[in-house]
Order: sequence, then structure tokens, then C-alpha cells
Amino acid sequence: MKKNFWLLGLMLLMLSVFLVACGTDKEGGDNSSTPSTDGQDNTDGDKTEDAKPQILVFGRGGDSVSLDPAIVTDGESYKVTQNLFETLLNFGEEDTTIHPGLATEWDISEDGLTYTFQLQEGVKFHDGTDFNAEAVVKNVNRWKGGTEEDFYYFNSMFKAEGQDIIADVKAEGDYTVVFTLSRQQAPFLKNLAMSPFGIASPTAFEAAGDKFGDNPVGTGPFKFVDWKRNDSITIEKFADYWQEGLPKLDKVIFRSIPDNSARLNDLVAGNIDLADGINPSDGKVIEADSKLQLIERPSMNIGYLGLTSTRKPFDNKLVRQAVNYAIDKQAIVDAFFEGRAQVAKNPMPPSISGYNDDIEGYPYDPEKAKALLAEAGYDGAPIELWAMPVPRPYMPDGAKVAEVIQKNLEDIGMPAKIVTYEWATYLDKAKDGEADAFMLGWTGDNGDADNFIYTLLDEDNIGSNNYSYFKNAETHKLLIQAQSETDENVRIELYKKAQEIIHEEAPWVPLAHSTPLLAAKAEVKGFIPHPTGSDKLTNVSIE
Repeated sequence: MKKNFWLLGLMLLMLSVFLVACGTDKEGGDNSSTPSTDGQDNTDGDKTEDAKPQILVFGRGGDSVSLDPAIVTDGESYKVTQNLFETLLNFGEEDTTIHPGLATEWDISEDGLTYTFQLQEGVKFHDGTDFNAEAVVKNVNRWKGGTEEDFYYFNSMFKAEGQDIIADVKAEGDYTVVFTLSRQQAPFLKNLAMSPFGIASPTAFEAAGDKFGDNPVGTGPFKFVDWKRNDSITIEKFADYWQEGLPKLDKVIFRSIPDNSARLNDLVAGNIDLADGINPSDGKVIEADSKLQLIERPSMNIGYLGLTSTRKPFDNKLVRQAVNYAIDKQAIVDAFFEGRAQVAKNPMPPSISGYNDDIEGYPYDPEKAKALLAEAGYDGAPIELWAMPVPRPYMPDGAKVAEVIQKNLEDIGMPAKIVTYEWATYLDKAKDGEADAFMLGWTGDNGDADNFIYTLLDEDNIGSNNYSYFKNAETHKLLIQAQSETDENVRIELYKKAQEIIHEEAPWVPLAHSTPLLAAKAEVKGFIPHPTGSDKLTNVSIE
């Protein structure tokens, strides 16, 4: 009797399995095992034959220099590496507050010199090797052992007055790493969260040497696939990524399209899904198109005219001040930023803690400029005015802005010849102090005043990011003190004082703080532009 019941039960079970299978076909019914078209992963990660892959084509202004985040300084490289590598700490989705990353928690000693990090367990590099404390130690020692030229950001952010701020780093077990500092550094945690400090596979970089940037290996949500120089970089979903259900995209193709208008045309034509570097003048056109969406990046930048203080006539403070009075900054913002920028008066944006709003910006006053030039004994010798050859978020049309500046200088009796170079050459020559006056800008890396004033205008960085070769003993003292000061209120006052001196010495003409624009197809969801310009695509999907 029991045997008959058992056979009957087995037959019913087989029948129910057959009916369930018939009710879950690809046309309808319960599709819980099939990925949805919004890019969400299914329960087992497999896709049916009819599931459409989630592929995002990201149009950008130029190619990457390298895909080794530790050795590059350009934003185009970080657009890619931000999605291949992860840092110990993360910034917030839309700001630079500190959150866990590959480190889950951290402890700081009372003297502010020892930082102990607990690491995420179960994380794999793209080559299948394990992420652990020893991997962190090997990365830091790689950065510490490199030359200043090879590892610029590490030496800039973790060295001051020739001294290594990270005195030692060691592993205590598999998932605890301890940093010992030679002196306190207020922005230490923010520095660690920056894109250059993505943790790479020691196995990969030890084997590849200086070719690591051609075949990068990190722990990020995407892994490297292919690089066609000056054309495209392809990355794809890392199947063993430690955050379950992410990323939502299967593949991302970064396509280089140097011209802003051509990039927008490709977006309208459907050849790309997302585009950065949108001209401010095109913003209203995009907003009026229901098939597109306009995306504003939070402003954390400065566009400026640098005056090389070691070259005549800009070795004279009065001449530098005269140029500040001569340039009609409001007219530049009105003409070229379409209301998506504000006139600058300080070397960092108002969103940064320590911004000195009490400073009165130089007004447009050509007569005052002429008087200062006469007082300085300026003889009317012509200068070279270097115009940026590429559009950047802080300077959408460098050539045309240069023409306005040229006319402003001509009005006060300073003839200026506009010159330009290919972008890499432009930067190299300006870095070497070969320009008289040059147009440049900066997008903040970590939201700290140190990353603007110290990085761009301190004597420690002459020959790197201090292109104006500005040197002032008092500001240097203030900025070094601010780095080691842990009381934020004291730091704010130090930075405010430094800005007062910089305003008086006038090594720059601060021009504008822009709101950079991107555009995407309406179907692109979950893209959140970051103020640093390095965007994570982990949660992006396409409807």
C-alpha cells in the first residue's frame, strides 16, 4: 500500500514539474530566472538566449594616457580606471565625504599617526588572485618606491618638504593593514579615496612592469578587455565581483570623439548612449529633446589664466595685478558658459571648506590696469598668450576665450600673441615654465582645500602642477601647517589667510567655476556624475 502511494506521489511530482516548465517559457509567465531589460541580474547570473546585453557606449573628448591609475594625472584615464580599480575608501555618490571601500572600517590613534584598516574579505582581483593586506602593502611600497615623475600623485599627496608622510605600512594578518605616518595629515583619508590610489593586483604589476597600464588588473566591477588607441577602450562585467548583483551593465565602450559637436551628433544619431563635454550653448537644445537627458556635474573646479612669475613682465606683482583688472571675467562667463558658471575670485571654488568669501575680486577696470602698468615701468613689450587646444569642463572654448583676453590686454597697451600646441606638448612646456601667460584649470580630486591651493600654488609643486612658478614663504608656511592641523576651524582660518596673500600676489587671473554638462539617452538610468569627474558606472543600466 505504501509502495502504491509512493508511486502515485512520484507521478504527481513529475507532472507538476512538467507544468511549471511549460508555464515559464520566454514569452511570458514567471520570468524570475531571466534578467530584466533594466539590467538587473537574475538570481543565478545566467541569461537566456533572448536577453539583451546591457552595453553602454560612453563618448568622451579624448583617449586615456594609461590604465595604470598610479602613474596618470589626466581625467580621461580616470574615467576608465575608476571602474577597473577600487580604493580602500570611497567618496559619497555625489560628494567627497568618506565611506568604506575595500576597507570596511578604520581606527585612528590618539596622536593621529597610526591608521589601522580592516579589509573586506572574499575579494578577488580580475586575475583570480586574492585581495588582502599584503596586496595593499605591495601597492603602497610600489608607489613609495617610484620616482616623482612616475608616481606624481603619490609624491604630491603623501610627501611635503621632501618628507614621506607615510613612514611605514605593514600587514597584521590577512585582513588588517596599518599605516604609520611621519606627521599628522588632515586630508589623509580623503587622499586615500582618490582615483590614483586604486589597488592593483601585485601578481599582475610585478609581472608586467611598466607595461601594466596596457593590461590593467584590479578588483573593480568591470575588467579590461581591449584598447584601440585613439578610438575605444572596452571593459566588461567582472563575473566574480564581490558585490552581489553588480554591476548592472554587461559591457562599457569608451569611445574617443574629440569634437564636442561631433560627440553630441553621435548621441542624437544613437551611436553612443552617454556623452561628456557638452557645450553650454547646446544645453537648452538637449533639454528640449524628449529622447535625451541633460546631466549637470556638481561644480568643483577652477578655470584660470596663469601668469608665470619667473618670466618678464610677470615677475612684477604690479603687472600681474594690472592683468587681473584688465580682464572682463563677467563678459567671458556670459559669452561662453551660457549662465552655467560663476565668476571666480579665489583659486578654489566656494564649495570647498576654507573658501574666503570676504575677499573682493578684482573688478574690470582698464584704467586702473593702465595706471599699475605705468607704475611698474612696463615698456609695452609683447607677450605670448597660450590658448588651450582642447575643450575642458572648466574651459569649454579656450581659443575664443583667448581672443577676448587678447583684446582686453590690447586695450591696456599689452600686445599679446596667441599661440597653442598639441595638448600633451602644451602641458609639458607650461610645466617647464616656458609660457608667459597660459590658460588652464583644475577639477578637485578630493574636495579638500589642500588639493587646490597647495597642489596648484605651493613651492613644493613648482615644475608639476604649479605652472605659474609662484613661490611665497608665508603661504608655504600656512599650507604646511594646514596639512598637519586636525582642528577644521583652525584649518579654515589658515586657508583663508593663504587666499588673502595669493589674491594680493596675483599669480593667476581666476576666471570661472563651471557646471560641466553631460548628456545621455533617456533610457540610461542610474548615472550619477561625481564632482571629481571620475564616475562609477556600477549602478548604471539601460531600459
